[in-house]
Amino acid sequence: MALILTAAYLCLSAGIAGQKLVEPRADLLQNARVATALLTADLRAACPLSPDYAFLGMKRMIGDVEADNMDFATHNHTPKRAHEGDFCQESFYLDQDKATGRFSLWRRRNPLFALDPLNGGSKEEIAQGLLGARFEYSDGTDWFDNWGEVKGRAKTENSNREQTNLDGLPKAVRITLMFDSNPKSKPAAATPSDTRPAEPPLVFQTVVALNLAERATGGSTDATAGAAPNGGGN
Repeated sequence: MALILTAAYLCLSAGIAGQKLVEPRADLLQNARVATALLTADLRAACPLSPDYAFLGMKRMIGDVEADNMDFATHNHTPKRAHEGDFCQESFYLDQDKATGRFSLWRRRNPLFALDPLNGGSKEEIAQGLLGARFEYSDGTDWFDNWGEVKGRAKTENSNREQTNLDGLPKAVRITLMFDSNPKSKPAAATPSDTRPAEPPLVFQTVVALNLAERATGGSTDATAGAAPNGGGN
């Protein structure tokens, strides 16, 4: 009887330990799926943000954590109030909780035509427990860490100065999200360096094609081509 009870206890203990190990990873996988799905849906319907800049992608670091951010507009929006359409200005960025030191992925959305398209609207947390977020941009040939440039603003420090011709919409965006592989294995820390676990992070990566990129580029090309004969005549 003692042997049977001991064996049963060991089996139960192993099952509970396995459940504690699997549950946080299951939540992590669900968070990664949700975040990737939201990013993919919005980017597939991406459109120019404003007449001054169509799409902004900035390389950014918070301590030793990659915390890239994007600003663009999308038609993936369902109107909820009067004076709204399917156009929505939005941003994706990482932010750190000062109390716990952990990072989350946030989305800012503004369905109105704001005078400042980089601010305003509401924000929502779409994923927790990240150790970094990297966004890369393709012009159809090469990949770049930055896209676009904002002059006269604080974001200029992180803007792309070497490839100033990277305007309009990129052809594709490569998304890399790095999650804490075992977020419940340790207490929350106060600094970014303390939040990194002993285990390597779980990395989720996908490439999203911007379906409206060719149309936006084609429109600007046609306009330029139409103006060329008049310029030559003068």
